[in-house]
Amino acid sequence: MKIMAVLMVVVALVSGANASDNASNSAAATTAVADPSRPSADTTRDADRKPAQTLAFVGVRLGDKVADYIAASGYFTRLFASEVGSNGHVYAVEPTAFFQFEHFVKGVAELQGYAVTHPNVTVTTAAALEGLKFPEKLDLFWISRNYHDLHDKFMGPVDTVAFNKAVYEALKPGGVYVVLDHSAALRAPADVTETLHRIESSTVRREVEAAGFKFDAESSILANPADPRTAAVFDQTIRGHTDQFILKFRKPK
Repeated sequence: MKIMAVLMVVVALVSGANASDNASNSAAATTAVADPSRPSADTTRDADRKPAQTLAFVGVRLGDKVADYIAASGYFTRLFASEVGSNGHVYAVEPTAFFQFEHFVKGVAELQGYAVTHPNVTVTTAAALEGLKFPEKLDLFWISRNYHDLHDKFMGPVDTVAFNKAVYEALKPGGVYVVLDHSAALRAPADVTETLHRIESSTVRREVEAAGFKFDAESSILANPADPRTAAVFDQTIRGHTDQFILKFRKPK
């Protein structure tokens, strides 16, 4: 009975700690989203992106070291910068393959201007795999709506085995790897990443877990069962409302 009582106390303490962490994550996320300095180009996208819920799921903390891979104009970079604070750092990585797109060039220039006045943000432009080299170990590696691009011709395509192994090495033990992307239909052809800019979540899981990561959790925050997943993500009939998945993986301690 004494052992059972001790176990119940331990479970209660762990549950209480988890509840406290979740509340803290949620509060920090809400504060970051409410930051009045966020540009209108970001805030107008909040309704579709649900940043407060997304950030609470990810669980960024003060002092964390974060990589925002293919950061573009820095929608999430700015949110992460607010969450990690002055003792944390956000490494915004801009792969050179994307510089063929005019809107991307413009977005990166805007983010570079932001970094000038925010010393906890570094913007790096590099080839796909070169951009995975960081001066310190990371707590979080984040890639949003672009993991599917790693499979596309304009990026090489990238050796995803080497990519995920490099992410694994970049993270601290216990570090988190989060992939948010547009969902493809079940058993979609491999070139769906090129044609519709989508990918199956099972493909991401298989590739990431092969590098040694352990699956941690999945969020349905951005799921849309009404999306038939047969149109390109830029199609006006579905743009901004695609079925999306968020997968969280963890590097074993």
